[in-house]
Amino acid sequence: MSDLRFDSQPPRHTDVPRPRRAEGQWAFGYREPLNKNEESKKNDDALNVRDRILHIYSKRGFDSIDPADLRGRFRWMGLYTQRKPGIDGGKTGALEEEELDDRYFMLRVRSDGKLLSPDAVRTLGRIGVDFARDTADVTDRQNIQYHWIDVKDVPTIWGRLDEVGLHSLEACGDSPRPFLGSPVAGVAADEIIDGTSALEEIERRYLGNKDFSNFPRKFKTALTGHPSHDVCPETNDVSFVGTVHPELGPGFDVWVGGGLSTNPMLAQKLGVWIPLDDVPDVWEGVASIFRDYGYRRLRSRARLKFLVADWGVEKFREVLEKEYLGKELVTNPSPPSPVGHRDHIGVHAQKDGKFYVGVAPTVGRVSGTLLVELADLLEEYGVAGARLTPYQKIVLLGVDGDQVDALVDRLDEIGLSARPSNWRRNTMACTGIEFCKLAIVDTKDRARDLVAELERRFPDLDKQVPSGITVNVNGCPNACARTQVADIGLKGQLVLDDDGNQVEGFQVHLGGATGLGANFGRKLRAHKVTSSGLDDYISNVVTNYLADRKDDERFADWAARADDEALRGDKVLESSL
Repeated sequence: MSDLRFDSQPPRHTDVPRPRRAEGQWAFGYREPLNKNEESKKNDDALNVRDRILHIYSKRGFDSIDPADLRGRFRWMGLYTQRKPGIDGGKTGALEEEELDDRYFMLRVRSDGKLLSPDAVRTLGRIGVDFARDTADVTDRQNIQYHWIDVKDVPTIWGRLDEVGLHSLEACGDSPRPFLGSPVAGVAADEIIDGTSALEEIERRYLGNKDFSNFPRKFKTALTGHPSHDVCPETNDVSFVGTVHPELGPGFDVWVGGGLSTNPMLAQKLGVWIPLDDVPDVWEGVASIFRDYGYRRLRSRARLKFLVADWGVEKFREVLEKEYLGKELVTNPSPPSPVGHRDHIGVHAQKDGKFYVGVAPTVGRVSGTLLVELADLLEEYGVAGARLTPYQKIVLLGVDGDQVDALVDRLDEIGLSARPSNWRRNTMACTGIEFCKLAIVDTKDRARDLVAELERRFPDLDKQVPSGITVNVNGCPNACARTQVADIGLKGQLVLDDDGNQVEGFQVHLGGATGLGANFGRKLRAHKVTSSGLDDYISNVVTNYLADRKDDERFADWAARADDEALRGDKVLESSL
């Protein structure tokens, strides 16, 4: 482990690029904080706030919370103040953070690719019912996210989570954010390698470890041994992707420097092979590079992707090998990128003769009550457990073959369909203005209404386009719902309607993709859509796609070549279907 967190520095075995201007990189001796976030972290390690929550704030209440903890260190415990009700999107950027703060919290609970037992699912549901006004969302980082949490209830909530092996530690903050793991790890018949043990070891070694609790900004990890690349590895800081070496067998390639937001970049592939047991060490090496060399001057450039872009992937690999691992990695071609779904929706055979069933909550919106109902079904049908997915879905594992049909029917009854329309399957939405202080527009309710309307207008789309059309709805530019890599990505902002009034609306990204042909969606010059006009706009664009596509051409490929008029929805082509 590098000791750059302290006063000494390790010997260098390679030249490392120095920026022209000091960027607060610890490895070059720049240890004085260059912004208020770095100052706060230097003043007190954020992990120390746990004891203050347990012994002071939860007993004395919201007004006792130190502002530096409230708007900073609380995040390392998975807690954010939520948006005060009634503040419109026009004030999001104009008000100070304390003016946007409500007296309640959003709480993220990590799953890190774990199999959630029926007891764990029930506990998650009961927390929503008892402490969160029945809220609970499945996020695209495999979290359960609650709202309306009172700080006085946090110790009780943590106690319940501890009993079922869950927690919220470092679910937010400049820390190792929740890990994405394959929802079908260990059971999928077509799996290359099961990486579960590596994620468990990374969690054991590094979560709650003060050597890794102060990164320049967030650090996102993904790992999968499934050929569908079902953890969106292209958009994470570090991803371990299942691959096969012709002589050494199954292992993992390493991808680094992915991330979206206002400066989207796809992860770059090292083109290596590492064995399962080496994954935690390589994770530590990549994380240490970020900690030691990451830019700490400007928060807008403090993600690993900027360092990888400036150094180049070859230099990054060299520094990783020579300064942190002390050995060369085995070179191996990166695995081929897949085409198609990654969410595991539907019924699929496991390698042990049982089945797994993927179900689709609409845009990730569930509730505490629904999770309790799901736990009841898991117990009634003898299901081993559930995993959350990076696509706001839930996968039930270990279902006996003679129970599948009855279970699927019962899941439909509680609103968790294993046979959803492609609109429901392929639409994601972030939290939006309902609770998020960064949001400008409503997302969850708008996306659910959109799904219902598109199902009505295009009842046969599942037959016409079996892979569907992905729609990702985001309430601000931060791309929590991965706006730029959807067929239709919607970035919330205020726009002018036909009468010149400022209303909720979206900038549109068209033709984004992950997997084979991964790219960011095309933005049309000065093109915005009002929220109220969204149903008609998407209907026009989809109609044009169906009329103009060639054979089985994917939406993303069509969007790359279509003319602006068709993509703006200003004209509507007559479909030949």
